[in-house]
Amino acid sequence: MLDLPHGFSYRLLSQLGTPMDDGGTVPDKADGMGCLPLGRDELVLIRNHELVPSDEAGGTPAAGYGTHEGAILPGGTTNIVLDARTLEVKREFRTLAGTIRNCSGGITPWGSWLTCEEAPVGPGEGLAQSHGWVFEVPASATGLVEPVPLTAMGRFNHEAACVDPVTGIVYLTEDRGDSVLYRFLPAVPGNLRASGRLQAMVVEGLADTRNWAGPAMAVGTRHAVRWIDCENVEAPQDDLRHRAAARGAALVARGEGIHMGTDALFVCSTNGGQRKLGQIFRLVPGRGTAADTIELFFESEREDQFNYGDNLTVGPNGHLIVCEDQYTDVVDNHLRGITPDGRAYPFGRLRMQTELAGGCFSPDGRWFFVNAYSPTRTLAVTGPWAA
Repeated sequence: MLDLPHGFSYRLLSQLGTPMDDGGTVPDKADGMGCLPLGRDELVLIRNHELVPSDEAGGTPAAGYGTHEGAILPGGTTNIVLDARTLEVKREFRTLAGTIRNCSGGITPWGSWLTCEEAPVGPGEGLAQSHGWVFEVPASATGLVEPVPLTAMGRFNHEAACVDPVTGIVYLTEDRGDSVLYRFLPAVPGNLRASGRLQAMVVEGLADTRNWAGPAMAVGTRHAVRWIDCENVEAPQDDLRHRAAARGAALVARGEGIHMGTDALFVCSTNGGQRKLGQIFRLVPGRGTAADTIELFFESEREDQFNYGDNLTVGPNGHLIVCEDQYTDVVDNHLRGITPDGRAYPFGRLRMQTELAGGCFSPDGRWFFVNAYSPTRTLAVTGPWAA
């Protein structure tokens, strides 16, 4: 299923249709995912399912946020509770329902998963609620949680989220060809249901980071960043990015994966770059002591470097691991590694005709978890990460 380098191995943890502890079955379209400690020598994987109204939910959820033509929407999250020592699956159950296209998200320092709807739609056409929100699922959930949309974080084509553990600021990506990069400053750090300010990134002297028309942003060159407040963030017309760009926010080509390293965030642009194969940016937050800066850390020039990167994470050796999500009739998706000095290499190859998603590490760095999107397969990979 997954080809890996010598010394690495994987095991299958979960797959489509397997009975869960709440009476449902594992849903399809496993996408973004995070790993958090539970205590009691347990870990939990919180896994998105990017389902739309016509998809099966793995059984009818007992409750949820929204409905389509009276039926609870199938999208949401499932939790997989693991023995931290043996990786035995101890419990598996649904934790969020009634949402649409839960694409990616991000873990928080206070022990939860932010799951993001990539669907600014509704109400109307059978949908009872508006969608395109971020929801929060605590690691400690034992069943379906109260589905509260975090409306202050904006309504748009959400992709992923990342929390700076020092400041509590949440950074958010948007999967559009003309997207911008956002950040949310909560009024109360750690309480995202409270009010806060949503802002968009301005790159000084550069209106467009995509490099589609030429190398406007060179690899390795740092640019100063400032942030502008967004208004009317609930955006019923899905025009938040347009209004931000009109006021100077920099354009980003399909912002997808975002992850916090030691002191910087890495942001994946799926089809940015002159070859439109993808870019990775490195955003260094000043955290109140210096100006924020951004640099183009990597731009793919060949398909064997990476081709349509999506979710990404930082390994215990400091290397990036990027999940590919190609858009062709026949796909050849890989896990791509990128060294701290910007050299790309193949790490794994999926022998299924689907995308790789949800790459994340256990807190101790021993296990790397990843999803094959459809049919759902959740794998755990281990090996000599420090090498």
